[in-house]
Amino acid sequence: MDLPGPIHDFLLVFLGSGLILGGLGVVLLTNPIYSAFSLGLVFVCISLLYIPSNSHFVAAAQLLIYVGAINVLIIFAVMFMNGSEYYKDLNLWTVGDGVTSVVCTSIFASLITTILDTSWYGIIWTTRIKPNYRARFDK
Repeated sequence: MDLPGPIHDFLLVFLGSGLILGGLGVVLLTNPIYSAFSLGLVFVCISLLYIPSNSHFVAAAQLLIYVGAINVLIIFAVMFMNGSEYYKDLNLWTVGDGVTSVVCTSIFASLITTILDTSWYGIIWTTRIKPNYRARFDK
């Protein structure tokens, strides 16, 4: 799909933010039904990311398989479980949650540091095929 640059960038930012917010909803929401719906949002955003790269069949297949089958199966499985057991304990913050948040924050900080310290300009130029190199193998 040939989209103008600003529209393509807006679409990628919009779908990327939907992925991030949906992923956070899956992890942070305590109600499993809401988590399953957030997972559906993640699946929809992933399938919509295939459309700008002209992969319409993959987008449709992913939408049908993951949102139409897997996510519906997860929602039915959660609804069949006993829902009252999720609200017996209202401990909002435990020791395991603190340890997990410290580990995840340190991994996130190291990833951001690595991304900012990487010279992306050198990586882009080293992956290009030189015209002379291809001409030697055409004989």
